[in-house]
Amino acid sequence: MVVEVVDEAVRVGPAPPLRGLVGWYSGYRQRGLPATRHRGLPSPWLTLILTLDEPLSMAAHPDPAASAGDYPTLLGGLHVTPALIDVPGRQSGIQVAISPLGARVLLGLPAGALAGIDAHADDVLGADVREVHDRLREAPDWPARFRVVDGWLLGRLARGRDVRAGAAVAEAWRRLLGAGGRLRVDELAAGTGFSDRHLRTLFRTEIGLTPKAAARVVRFDLARRRLAARPGPPDLAGLAADCGYADQSHLDREFAALASCTPSAWLAQEFRNIQAGHHPPA
Repeated sequence: MVVEVVDEAVRVGPAPPLRGLVGWYSGYRQRGLPATRHRGLPSPWLTLILTLDEPLSMAAHPDPAASAGDYPTLLGGLHVTPALIDVPGRQSGIQVAISPLGARVLLGLPAGALAGIDAHADDVLGADVREVHDRLREAPDWPARFRVVDGWLLGRLARGRDVRAGAAVAEAWRRLLGAGGRLRVDELAAGTGFSDRHLRTLFRTEIGLTPKAAARVVRFDLARRRLAARPGPPDLAGLAADCGYADQSHLDREFAALASCTPSAWLAQEFRNIQAGHHPPA
């Protein structure tokens, strides 16, 4: 029997009122592909996944104490170790990239409450996410599915209290993103008027990581996206220099710490997904 191969990757931005709170929506559907294991790497975005046909099969979570299992919906905070997802040749769903600055108003809790963990989104968001999950699976195509997610989040935005991260923390987070993670904690704190210690406490609550850990994640995310975007054999020394690492060894150590593999090994493992457009652009 010939198995049809399907490999769809669709990425769109959210409705204008959600911009700044949501980065993008990624739709994916794969069928007939070799079984593989995917790494969910640390990034500056909270992860919300609403599956379509089969649950997400989590082999390992950023929190090593969490048990493996299947997740029809998943909500995860910022983390500094990879998640491992088993893909038995097929998977489908929509991933929503939520800014830590959108956590309070869209999810009803600060991003720090999800730091380093994955959870069933139903357990955190309740019946609301179950209803949108049902509507999503009934939608006929990607534009309709994205409209369902847009409408759901716009409803949460309208119903929720406009409780967002403090302006100083929000500005510090944006500065850190704009600098590609290349700002020291004292430089960040100087722009807020807070002490290093106070800024660290606020970051843990509102972002989910300390400023230093957040800077590492932002820089690592930039490096791996640039690595995925470069054709041909990787120039790791050049990549390290471009992203502000001291040298290639420094880049290798960060990959070992944050991805549990080398840059070349990650690139080889994700080659097919990169080629099919399943990774965000640099």
